Amino acid sequence: MSEEMFQSLLESGMAKAVIALVILGILMTIFFITDKTRENSSTKALTVSAIAIALTFILNQITLFRMPQGGSVTPFAMLIIVLVGYFFGTRQGILAGVAFGLLDLLVNPYVISPIQLLVDYPLAFGALGLGGLMSKYDSVIPAFLLGVSGRFMCSFLSGAIFFGMYAPEGFNGFTWSLVYNGAYMGTEAVITVLLLCIPAVKHAISRIKNTLNANGTVDLTKA
Repeated sequence: MSEEMFQSLLESGMAKAVIALVILGILMTIFFITDKTRENSSTKALTVSAIAIALTFILNQITLFRMPQGGSVTPFAMLIIVLVGYFFGTRQGILAGVAFGLLDLLVNPYVISPIQLLVDYPLAFGALGLGGLMSKYDSVIPAFLLGVSGRFMCSFLSGAIFFGMYAPEGFNGFTWSLVYNGAYMGTEAVITVLLLCIPAVKHAISRIKNTLNANGTVDLTKA
């Protein structure tokens, strides 16, 4: 199947309906895999995840700087998905990231092959949920950096393998992908870390985490 045919297929009503159903299925999975022995934990995980996905989508539409071949610096969009993993664990964070990646695919598809689709959308954004591995830390910064590193690796490999032909003179596919993806993701990461260093922001995230964990509702130290 050619690139044009594959793109047209993804933009069809049937494909969009299937993607929407998959997103709904992922949200239901978040509900069912959360520890039900803790009062209201499943409902909280589902609610927070749905809000995070919606907020990430909104922030992702606000670009501080857009790269010419895709990718942009947004106002803290990646942080929101990382927070799901930080609050509820790695599995929930990955699933929320995958759901957002599919939502982004639903609205703004740019696909040249099935493998590139998987790497650039569900895998790249799902990798943000790896930040849940760092949920035991008092600061969210380690979780954020791990999640962003996971997304960067996916985008780097996609850029090197599928878009290396766009590398300017003096670069090969791998070095250009490193520079290109590092430029916008690194910029957003630095801005976000600076935000997270503000005491009021640190305390607000800590309060939210403690509130979600109140009365044994959610065990935030478990992935």
